[in-house]
Amino acid sequence: MAHQQMPSSQKALMLELKSLQEEPVEGFRITLVEESDLYNWEVAIFGPPNTLYEGGYFKAHIKFPVDYPYSPPTFRFLTKMWHPNIYENGDVCISILHPPVDDPQSGELPSERWNPTQNVRTILLSVISLLNEPNTFSPANVDASVMFRKWRDSKGKDKEYAEIIRKQVLSTKADAERDGVKVPTTLAEYCIQTKVPSHDSSSDLLYDDLYDDDIEEEDDDDDEAEAGGPAGEMSGDCFGDEEDSGNEES
Repeated sequence: MAHQQMPSSQKALMLELKSLQEEPVEGFRITLVEESDLYNWEVAIFGPPNTLYEGGYFKAHIKFPVDYPYSPPTFRFLTKMWHPNIYENGDVCISILHPPVDDPQSGELPSERWNPTQNVRTILLSVISLLNEPNTFSPANVDASVMFRKWRDSKGKDKEYAEIIRKQVLSTKADAERDGVKVPTTLAEYCIQTKVPSHDSSSDLLYDDLYDDDIEEEDDDDDEAEAGGPAGEMSGDCFGDEEDSGNEES
């Protein structure tokens, strides 16, 4: 019995989700908001050790357009965030998520904006880089930007910015406990890449659709993995060998 061809955007998202579940990005947890909806993802971000965000548990949503990867997704924090490049509603302002249009007034180069070679993994790395190194030239939150510069320029003597972040980190502990999540607080814990357990039966339904469409390609990939090819490799060291984070904002 013939079945309807899966849209290319769903196929792309399914492959990315499978990759992120098998080879996670350090400091993140990825799930679907609803098992049947590949266009809405929930992200849990662990605050990196040795930063102001250490011990924090920050939730966000990634919403993908139907023409992904040709148009960028949106990234919105659900946890209240005080940051120069995060709007009051939680939307993240970062070049990599801006549509690939030529806009001289933005101060961004087209190469800094979204392009179809980007993916969820590069977005996550860009967001964690942005948390640690805000861009204050064109902030989404002017007050947070001014406060951050005072903290940075005073080498931490002006503590107002750090104190706000500390309070926000503490406020996330209840969410972590509610979700049964142990937040990493050391670099060793943060950098552990743990493959998720085998997906449940509901996930099987999603993956079966993909395998039905590309059964021959999947067989080729399996042969390569058995031969010790790229499919069997793990990603690089924590914080190491990252691509350009694209954290210039407008």
